[in-house]
Amino acid sequence: MKNKFEDLGGEFVLPAEKIAEKLNNIKAFVFDWDGVFSLGAKGVGVSSSFTEADSMGTNMLRYSHWRKHEHTPLAMAIITGASNPTAIQFAQREHFYAVYSSIHDKSKAIEHFCLLNHIAPEQVACCFDDVNDFPMARICGLRFMVRRAASPLLLDFAREHQLCDYITGSQSGQFAVREITDLVMGMHNVYKDVISSRIAYDEDYQAYFKNRQTRETVFFTNDEQREIVPMTYP
Repeated sequence: MKNKFEDLGGEFVLPAEKIAEKLNNIKAFVFDWDGVFSLGAKGVGVSSSFTEADSMGTNMLRYSHWRKHEHTPLAMAIITGASNPTAIQFAQREHFYAVYSSIHDKSKAIEHFCLLNHIAPEQVACCFDDVNDFPMARICGLRFMVRRAASPLLLDFAREHQLCDYITGSQSGQFAVREITDLVMGMHNVYKDVISSRIAYDEDYQAYFKNRQTRETVFFTNDEQREIVPMTYP
């Protein structure tokens, strides 16, 4: 399996067996938005986007964790430094646990999310792509960095300062999330079972999905003092 991801250009900064070992302790996945789900392009009247392939990946990741860990849900969140209405709509649709918008220090959001869900930062895996994500990468237990060929020195910095464990072969906006979720599912050793169950839409998948749909997404942002506070969203 490792070779398949290396053939894509994926880089195991931490040995694959060590990543698989760390996954056993992971209880949550947190995603940056711009540069991870989306290309990160901005402009007047321009909204960020996501792909259904990445969306399916996050759902299959959650189901994979649910099967591997005796029906224990995987906590999911988006932490973004910008205001991204599409990220909020996506998280609501997919019943993520939380969205943190316009966050200055993402490590503070990680700490808040952990407190909210009674977990520790080392039990969180994060997926990210840029400088402002390094504070959360520094404290998370497992780190997946989305490759950007235009930033080779940034990738070097992440490697040298032990801020990433895996670097995707896929670039921003090119299904990097799906690469990460497929990798993790493979390391769970339940990939074929998960896909077969979803195809059949069997009782196991229906039980997982019913549980997933009960989750109400909560929203947070920074106030003027850069403290994390609830954000009202319809």
